[in-house]
Amino acid sequence: MLEKTTRMNYLYDFYYSLLTPKQQSYMSLYYLDDYSLGEIAEEYDVSRQAVYDNIKRTEAMLEEYEEKLLLLQKFQKRTRLIRDMKELLVEEYPTKTALLKTIAELEKLD
Repeated sequence: MLEKTTRMNYLYDFYYSLLTPKQQSYMSLYYLDDYSLGEIAEEYDVSRQAVYDNIKRTEAMLEEYEEKLLLLQKFQKRTRLIRDMKELLVEEYPTKTALLKTIAELEKLD
């Protein structure tokens, strides 16, 4: 569950501007503020089921955006490559080839 929450938080960060204000609010309350479905339902005077359905549809939309735009995937790869570069630079004698290869992979992401 924690892994899903983390993924949804990242997807929300990348794609929140593509969501309606209501979707943004529900997702923010549920994933960022840790509200329960019942608390959100009470806040908006709707049923728990309505909140649940909205959140599930929004999660599916976020996954669809990621499938098409790959912003999270590129972010994760970029983070890994930067970490690899830092590790290479910590070595006493990093090879120029290894650094150039990592830089080339970073450039391909854009």
